[in-house]
Amino acid sequence: MSANYPPPQPQGGQNPYAAGPPQQGGYPQQPQAPYGQQPQQGWGAPQPGGAFNPGAYPPPAPAVRGRDNVGLGIIVGIAAALAAALAYGGILRALSDDDGTTHEFRLMAIAVGAIVGLAVGKAGGRNPALPVVGIVLALFAVVFGELFGGALVISHYVSSQGGSLSVGDIFLHHFGDLLDSWKHDFGFLRFLYLAVAGAIGFGVTRSAGQR
Repeated sequence: MSANYPPPQPQGGQNPYAAGPPQQGGYPQQPQAPYGQQPQQGWGAPQPGGAFNPGAYPPPAPAVRGRDNVGLGIIVGIAAALAAALAYGGILRALSDDDGTTHEFRLMAIAVGAIVGLAVGKAGGRNPALPVVGIVLALFAVVFGELFGGALVISHYVSSQGGSLSVGDIFLHHFGDLLDSWKHDFGFLRFLYLAVAGAIGFGVTRSAGQR
């Protein structure tokens, strides 16, 4: 004869659907996310809604402005032209003979143009008008250097003959004669070296201004 037994009841009124016993350490088990772990956004990730995040990109580098000082370039160029002209004239005087015969040093004209162009470009910068200034000052330095050298030679020759004629007197009172003497010796080679000196003054000025 069979007997019907009721199902066993939990002791102490326990709920069979309650969570299990707590884990060791007294902390309940954390429920797992139903759809998996959500990825975390890293540094610089785009913000919701397409907003721009300034921290995601480095700031733009400040623009470097080139040097541009026409006045300073002209002043320094004039000073360099005068110094180069005086040096050129002194070299011409040193190469001359006691009887007044001169030996021209044409390559010095090229060096004068380079010196003037370097001074104008370094001081003035990238202004497009400065290379033209370099041409003018280079030609001025070469011509004035040759005139100054001629005045030194004439003054020395007059002194060797027992006379007295300073360089200042030649420029102030006999400049026309000095210029006529310079024109008399003007030939193709002098024109060629003047043109080369002007071209070098232009090129060196532009190159030095861009550095």
